[in-house]
Amino acid sequence: MTDIEREAMEYDVVIVGAGPAGLSAAIRLKQINADLSVVVLEKGSEVGAHILSGAVLDPSGLNALIPDWKERGAPVNVPVTEDNFFVLGEGGKVRVPNWPMPPLMSNHGNYIVSMGNVCRWLAEQAEALGVEIFPGMACSELVFDGDRVAGVVAGEFGKNPDGSHGPNYEPGMELRGKYVLLGEGVRGSLAKVAMAKYDLSKGHEPQKFGLGMKEIWEIDPAKHRPGSVTHTMGWPLGKNAGGGSFIYHIDNNQVYVGFVVHLNYENPYLYPYMEFQRFKHHPVVADLLKGGKRVAYGARAISEGGWQSIPKVVFPGGALLGCSAGLVNVPRIKGNHNAMLSGIAAAEAAAAAIAEGRAGDELAAYEADLRGGAVAKDLRRVRNVKPLWSKFGLATSLVLGGFDMWVANVTGWNPLGTLRHGKTDAAATGKAKDFTPIAYPKPDGVLSFDRLTNVAFSATNHEESQPPHLQLRDPSIPISVNLPQYAEPAQRYCPAGVYEVVEEDGKDARFVINFQNCVHCKTCDIKDPSQNINWVTPQGGDGPNYPNM
Repeated sequence: MTDIEREAMEYDVVIVGAGPAGLSAAIRLKQINADLSVVVLEKGSEVGAHILSGAVLDPSGLNALIPDWKERGAPVNVPVTEDNFFVLGEGGKVRVPNWPMPPLMSNHGNYIVSMGNVCRWLAEQAEALGVEIFPGMACSELVFDGDRVAGVVAGEFGKNPDGSHGPNYEPGMELRGKYVLLGEGVRGSLAKVAMAKYDLSKGHEPQKFGLGMKEIWEIDPAKHRPGSVTHTMGWPLGKNAGGGSFIYHIDNNQVYVGFVVHLNYENPYLYPYMEFQRFKHHPVVADLLKGGKRVAYGARAISEGGWQSIPKVVFPGGALLGCSAGLVNVPRIKGNHNAMLSGIAAAEAAAAAIAEGRAGDELAAYEADLRGGAVAKDLRRVRNVKPLWSKFGLATSLVLGGFDMWVANVTGWNPLGTLRHGKTDAAATGKAKDFTPIAYPKPDGVLSFDRLTNVAFSATNHEESQPPHLQLRDPSIPISVNLPQYAEPAQRYCPAGVYEVVEEDGKDARFVINFQNCVHCKTCDIKDPSQNINWVTPQGGDGPNYPNM
């Protein structure tokens, strides 16, 4: 903590992040006890502005939270009508039939949604119960009372680029609570602090991640099939990286076109964004998008470690929720239901502790629920899919992973036990001398686009006079280490063109950070091979402004 004097406000529970986890926690707290004071702090300019997800929603979390959501008008209106899975070659495809897949892979009963719009609706439900929600309030620090997390600092504005206080500096406020619940999403800045301070990852496998990129397209109505879900693997990634795509037909003649690259790839010349753009030129995709137009773009990291990578989720005075804890089911490509269930469980544990006069204790009941309840059931049975894919590649992992999931689905027992992930994604990056640069085709401006053009479709904006929120622990590392050893992969793994190496005749190479472009995906914080980049929150309201991602 700094020695800046700030005003303080007291609440029973302070929640960081107005995503599905944080909003579910807020709603459940007020359902249990309407007299509890609950505040939700959101760094985006509005609720939903920073929400990006596929998304096919398993409604189990929503059913548990608000059983009459249909009657209340939740924006969950497009049931899945068909489920397709293809392995792509460069010019063709092979359909994988649905019948050999474990039942858990079926999307029957699920819905295609905009999670941004679902969160906006959840915020309305929360506010109707008396929850206070403050968008544009980035949380920059944890507040400690001894060893306990006692609150957060939010709403700090007006710093100069060097970090000093500008003429319009506002110190923000301390929002203190009996409990602080962190639902910041993947690789949250405060969650990183809590995990380091309390050593929450001790005894668990390292978290693994993917980079998800998504475009929304308006297409020819004749090609539109509301409720159609398609997933692909294979081309264009091949053996260069794990990953795949999704194509979801939502309403209003729109489709969600997305591409995920697992961040444990070795080749530092791999360019995830350009793999996505190349994918759209496959005949399966190009035929669908022909005559259509892209209307939005965004990107974010995805937690992929699963069961064995979930850290301890509680600490004195607080807990990790949703993607801050890493609750995505990788083979199902779903995490929103688990995020909601985690928020519900944390709320129930916090409400009980407050009622029993144990405020500030570790929420052991929440940890137990996460390890033994619905989230555990969902994640335990798929826990070997990701490490199998990482170790053996696509074909072998489909067979072994499918077998392991089938047995687990029937018996609750995984015959392969619990496989380990091994290296972090940063450590998996290979040396440039061992790989050949990849030649990518130039975007055509019709189906494929350059990064900066696409970033304009994320409505991203950062006030330029603030300190960069992408911090280098050692400013010399990008040029002295990453460039000669890894060809400085930040130039390529960032899906927003934030990082550049500028080389001019007669001058030393320079590493340039265009933080104004940042879409808050956190990939740099994860994949930098030297672990030299620290993503911290910019001032509130900055970043992307996604309409209905």
